[in-house]
Amino acid sequence: MSAAGFQIDESVADTVKVSGALVFATAAAALTAIREALSRPGKLRLDLAGVRSSDSAGLACVLAALAGSRQHVLVNSVPAGMLALAQVCEVDRLLAV
Repeated sequence: MSAAGFQIDESVADTVKVSGALVFATAAAALTAIREALSRPGKLRLDLAGVRSSDSAGLACVLAALAGSRQHVLVNSVPAGMLALAQVCEVDRLLAV
């Protein structure tokens, strides 16, 4: 699935890969897409390796998607900027990194 600025890839059985921009302009659409993808059975990983830019809205998007998941989801490859913002906001433990 793709939308303006970001893409969702579910080609790996247990993983939802996000790439592109998780920023204010894309966060609402990204949240909907990530939630939908994580709701499918067996999706236990959220891979953010392809995220090339993020801001506070992108971080909020990821945290909201994790909070809305009915299963425990591991987050992989959190971009350095997103992780730094999460640490400043003291929510990095919610990313389970």
